[in-house]
Amino acid sequence: MRRVVPRPRPRGLPAVYAAVAYAGAARSALLAHKERGALRLARPLGTALAAGVRVCGHGGERVVLVPVPSARGAVVRRGHDPVRRLALVAAERLRRGGIRAELLPVLRQRRAVADQAGLSAVARQRNVSGALEVVRCGALRLRAPGCRVVLVDDVLTTGASLAEAARAVRAAGCRGGLAAAVVAAPRDAFEAGRACPLP
Repeated sequence: MRRVVPRPRPRGLPAVYAAVAYAGAARSALLAHKERGALRLARPLGTALAAGVRVCGHGGERVVLVPVPSARGAVVRRGHDPVRRLALVAAERLRRGGIRAELLPVLRQRRAVADQAGLSAVARQRNVSGALEVVRCGALRLRAPGCRVVLVDDVLTTGASLAEAARAVRAAGCRGGLAAAVVAAPRDAFEAGRACPLP
């Protein structure tokens, strides 16, 4: 488990921790779960995500996992929301390990975004800028004292989606600790993250 840093680093991106490099078996498993409905892979992938959340630190606070939402059309096409499913498993694993954790899927897309595949880092940031918001009832829960908000996603590519999620959560009034965890990230993000110590 390491801190990962995409280059260039998007403005507002919190510290991000990843379990593995997005290559080989990890890449195959994530794609099978996400795009081909291999739901049996949710448990090992969610367990890896939980390891990333543990490294984020919580200091005894309640950990609130906020998944980056998939586009509605993608959820319909896939038949499930892969990140939300992984976050649910991660929350369960954390609770079994004695950490007060809950899933809080309070982010939603307020406007459509283009498919990020093939876009440059700058184009991805423009694509998702202002695209997310916190649902009204979710803002109160994010502002609750004694909670550590951890944004979760399956893969870190450029960090644009996580930076936008962080912006939306902060705009909703979250003032507590904020971090992010992913299952996988590119190898070069691990290299850049070596200079960043674990908490």
